[in-house]
Amino acid sequence: MADRQKTISADSANPFQTIVNLWPYIWPSSRPDLKRRVVFATFFLVLAKLVLLLVPYTFKWATNALTGELEFSSLVPAFLTGAIILVVFYNLARIGQAGFNQLRDALFASVGQYAVRQLAHRVFEHMHKLALRFHLSRKTGGLSRIIERGVKGIETIVRFTILATLPTLLEFVLVAIIFWWGYGFSYLAITAVTVILYVWFTVKASDWRIAIRREMNDSDTEANTKAIDSLLNYETVKYFGNEEMEARRYDESMARYEKSATRIWTSLGWLNFGQTVIFGAGMTVMMVLSAIAVKNGDRTIGDFVFVNAMLIQLAIPLNFIGSVYREIRQGLTDIEQMFDILEVDPEITDKPEAEDLQIRQGGIAFKDVHFAYDPSRPILKGVSFEVPAGKTVAIVGPTGAGKSTISRLLFRFYDVNQGAITIDGQDLRDVRQSSVRNVIGMVPQDTVLFNDTIAYNIRYGRPSATDEEVAAAAELAQVGNFIRQLPEGFDTQVGERGLKLSGGEKQRVAIARTILKAPPVLVLDEATSALDTHTEREIQAALDVVSKNRTTLVIAHRLSTVIGADEIIVLKNGQIAERGRHDDLIAQNGLYAQMWERQREATMAEEQLRKVRESDDMGVIMRLDPAK
Repeated sequence: MADRQKTISADSANPFQTIVNLWPYIWPSSRPDLKRRVVFATFFLVLAKLVLLLVPYTFKWATNALTGELEFSSLVPAFLTGAIILVVFYNLARIGQAGFNQLRDALFASVGQYAVRQLAHRVFEHMHKLALRFHLSRKTGGLSRIIERGVKGIETIVRFTILATLPTLLEFVLVAIIFWWGYGFSYLAITAVTVILYVWFTVKASDWRIAIRREMNDSDTEANTKAIDSLLNYETVKYFGNEEMEARRYDESMARYEKSATRIWTSLGWLNFGQTVIFGAGMTVMMVLSAIAVKNGDRTIGDFVFVNAMLIQLAIPLNFIGSVYREIRQGLTDIEQMFDILEVDPEITDKPEAEDLQIRQGGIAFKDVHFAYDPSRPILKGVSFEVPAGKTVAIVGPTGAGKSTISRLLFRFYDVNQGAITIDGQDLRDVRQSSVRNVIGMVPQDTVLFNDTIAYNIRYGRPSATDEEVAAAAELAQVGNFIRQLPEGFDTQVGERGLKLSGGEKQRVAIARTILKAPPVLVLDEATSALDTHTEREIQAALDVVSKNRTTLVIAHRLSTVIGADEIIVLKNGQIAERGRHDDLIAQNGLYAQMWERQREATMAEEQLRKVRESDDMGVIMRLDPAK
């Protein structure tokens, strides 16, 4: 949608510029129905202000009628009846003005919510476009709080712009004209000085409070980040018995929030008191002038009442001006971090002329690839290899060799610094990112599931899949029997990050998800390294089914899972140290052979320990039941 593509930014020093930038969302070119609502809301806004001006006048006329200074003999039988009519008109005007205001708010409600939704959607969409580097450096809890506050800030600014600023300015103009025309320049001058001092004081005090607001927001973000981080790592907290430490860290952040929040409310008290003093002084001077005029016979009691009513009526928008400025400034503070996110350019972008990747066979090639997350620390140093279509190539090596970096580059989470990565001869930098990721399936080591049903998590591989296709994928992933044994079957909730499932169960769900996607290229990034030997063998059987006849790149820690690979590449310090089939590498008696021997010994020790435990368990059973 064209409206959403406009660049907007929050400028704390220039709130009006930010409001100008927000205008396309308030007046959306693609929504004529919302434009009509804005027009009608503005009409009722003006009508409400015109009716509001009748309120002091009817009050004045009713007062003069009651004091005998306004004759109704030519209109009604008795003056008391005329006063009653004016009193009725006075209250009808108040009711009418309130009704028009409510109608204005109702008409504008969908406009404001549309702006909020569009901007929130844009931020959410933009965050998914940002590079992995951005998300690795951010904290989820902090981001969620920034968006939450930003959305509320947008709503505040949009609503106060239309529903407060315009009517307040209109009322100031009308009141100034009435005082000048009806009571002279002195009344206008006092009103102008009062308003100018009031606004000046409000701006200065609000600017002072903004710094406190930022401190409060930072403390709030920090507290929320720590809370979410701690709750997501609930088990780790329990493992180490650090509940008190987590509570203390959270309370330290909340203590800073408490201090800032207290200062916010205290400063608000001083702001309100200062506004009251300024307006009270101006009102006193004008009421004294009016009282003198009545005493001298220049004005009626009704005029005195009129000036008082007009000033009281003026106090409402004046106070609103303070609130408007304060709320807009606070809203800007709340959304500036969200706008900062919008201003972060995606690190990986498609070329303007980029087309979709065309898959013919699915062959992968790394050609003299150099890459570094940090220029001072190279990760890959001239890596070259091919994964022929339909074949399996494994990447192994010690920790930090650059294995997982290869999968991230293949998904184009990052672009290579030098060299090229191609699929079927097409450089990944020349095609659309979405088309690259559509043809690659991933089974990662750390499988994170959505807090939804098993069916939802499997169907995530292809949202349009039918229930039958989801069930078939589960069977191929060898998780069908497990699901059928659950009381709710495929509708079972997996919990936050899938924590209600075991590691092996989560991995099978991830495999089913990839089977459903049916990608021509498959990446297995240490898919079994976090599992026990028995579960690993079961998962490996499922992976063998998935990778059959597919171009498969295996990033492996356990060498036992890559014995059957068509080629094994051994990385060391970002370079290829050895390559070949399993038997050939063992025969070379190099790095791969050393790694194989160490893992073989570790596996034998694990098997012996398992047998000892089983033997001990059997001994206990025999003592408890000799018949066995």
